[in-house]
Amino acid sequence: MKRETGKSVYKGIAIGKISLHKSGEQTVKRVHITDVEGEKERFYAAKAKACEQLQALYDKALAEVGEANAAIFEVHQMMLDDLDYLESITHMIENQEINAEYAVATTGENFSQMFAAMDDDYMKERAADVKDVSERVIKVLSGRGDGMLTSEEPVIIVADDLAPSETIQLDKSKVLAFVTKFGSTNSHTAILARMMNIPALIGVNYEDDWDGRMAVVDGFEGSIYVDPTEEVLKEKEEIRREEIRKRELLQTLKGQKNITLDGKEINIYANIGNLSDVGAVLQNDAGGIGLFRSEFLYLEKNDYPTEDEQFQVYKTVAENMAGKKVIIRTLDIGADKQVDYFNMEHEENPAMGYRAIRICLDRKEIFKTQLRALYRASMFGNISIMFPMIISVEEVLEIKKILTQVKAELTASEIPFKDVEIGIMIETPAAVMISDLLAKEVDFFSVGTNDLTQYTLAIDRQNPKLDHLYQPDHPAIMRMLKMIVDNGHAGGCWVGICGELAANLSLTEEFLKMGYDELSVSPTFVLPLRQKVRESRITPEE
Repeated sequence: MKRETGKSVYKGIAIGKISLHKSGEQTVKRVHITDVEGEKERFYAAKAKACEQLQALYDKALAEVGEANAAIFEVHQMMLDDLDYLESITHMIENQEINAEYAVATTGENFSQMFAAMDDDYMKERAADVKDVSERVIKVLSGRGDGMLTSEEPVIIVADDLAPSETIQLDKSKVLAFVTKFGSTNSHTAILARMMNIPALIGVNYEDDWDGRMAVVDGFEGSIYVDPTEEVLKEKEEIRREEIRKRELLQTLKGQKNITLDGKEINIYANIGNLSDVGAVLQNDAGGIGLFRSEFLYLEKNDYPTEDEQFQVYKTVAENMAGKKVIIRTLDIGADKQVDYFNMEHEENPAMGYRAIRICLDRKEIFKTQLRALYRASMFGNISIMFPMIISVEEVLEIKKILTQVKAELTASEIPFKDVEIGIMIETPAAVMISDLLAKEVDFFSVGTNDLTQYTLAIDRQNPKLDHLYQPDHPAIMRMLKMIVDNGHAGGCWVGICGELAANLSLTEEFLKMGYDELSVSPTFVLPLRQKVRESRITPEE
C-alpha cells in the first residue's frame, strides 16, 4: 500500500480504480511548407471546428453546471477570435513558411507566458486558458479529435490538472473523485467536485504506474491510498457508509423548523451565483436566498447587461422562490472580479481599490439600470436589495437619494414596483465601528466575513502564502460580530451573516448566542446547519 497526501478541496470517501489522465502538451514538429495560402486555410478551418466544439461544450455546461461555470467556454471562443492571437499565427505561417500546428503551438506558448507574467490575478489565470485553446486547435489540425475522457466504470480521475474542456466532457456518473498534482481550491476541477458532491484532492504527487490500480480517496484527511490493505478498505468503507447515512438522515430535516432546543428560531438562507443555482436552493429546503451575487450577470457578458436582461433574471428568481425572501446584492466587481468592458485602470491593490459600491456611485447610469430592473422585478416576489463595501453613512444617504430618483422615474413611466427592504453588507472595519449609525438608515445588515477578515487582519485572501494567518474566527472578528448584531438590533435592523463563516458549524451556537437572526450558506450546507441549530442550546439549562 502507498499513501500520498495533498490538500482536500471537497470532503468525502471514494473507493475504486484509478484512471490516470496524462493530457500533457502535444509534441509538435516544425515543418517547412510551400503552400502558404493553403496552410492558412487549413488553420482557419481548424479554428472554425474548434469554435464549434467549444459551443457544444458551452451548451453542455450550461445544462449541467450553470451559466457561470459555462462562461469559460465563451472566453475560449473569444480567445480564438482575438486579432493579436490570429495575426501572430498567420504571420508565422506567411513569414517563416511553417506548418499551422507549429505556429499555433508557438503562439499559444508565447501568449501563455505573457499572461503568466502579468500582475493581475485574473489575467494570470488566462495563461492556462490560452494553452487549452491552442491544444484544441492542434488536435483538430492533427486529426486527434477533442480528447474526450471516457471510462467504462466509475473511476478516480488522477491527473496533473484538468482543463475546463476536459472536466465538462466527463460522464459525471463515471467519476468517483478527482486527484490532481496542480490546481487550486478555486480551480474548475475543484468547483466541479463541489457541485458533484464528490471528494477531491490537489497537490498530490502521483506515479505513472497508478493507472488501473485500486485506491481510496479520503477527502476528510486529504489522502489517497493506492492498493489499500483490507484493514484500510474496511475502515474507509465504514466511514463512507456513515456519511451516506448522515446524508439520508439530513433529508428527514426537510420541512422542519430551524429552532434550537430552547426555542430560538433562526432563518437559514442560501447563497447563489446565478439563476441555475435556484434549483439547489429549493432542493435543500432553504428558507430563502440570503445572497444573490448579481455580478455574475456582468461577468458572463461581453457588454453591459440591459435593464430587460437583468429584469428577466431577477423576476425568474423571485417567481421560482414563490414568496420566500430573495436578497440581491448589487454589482460587486473589482478586486479579483474584473470585467473587461468596464475598462478599469490597473491598480496596485485592487482589493482595496475601485470596486463594488464605489463603481456604482461613480457610474450612476450603470447603477440606476440595475436598480430599475430590481424594482420592476419586486412585483413578482419578495425581493430585498443589499449594497456591498459600505464605509460611511454618506454612501448610504447617496444610495437612498438614487433609489428615490429611480422610483420617481418608474412612477412617471407608470411601471409598478414595491417598496422593498434595503440592507448593507458589513464587510469593512469602518462599517463595523459605525454600525450603530448605519442601522438607523437601513432595514438589515448582512456580514460578509470573507472581506471583513481580509481587511481586519490585513491579509490578502488571494495569497496562498498567507493561508496560515487567515483566521475568520480570530478574536477580533468575533468581537466585531458581536458589536454588529448588538448595534443592528438597537437600531431596529435584523442581522445575518452571509460570508463563509456562517457555514462553520463549530461556531453556530456562538452566533445564536450573539443574537444573529439569519445565516446564509451554500445550498449544500443548509440541512447540516439546520441539524446543528436544532441540536443547539443558547440558554443554560435550569
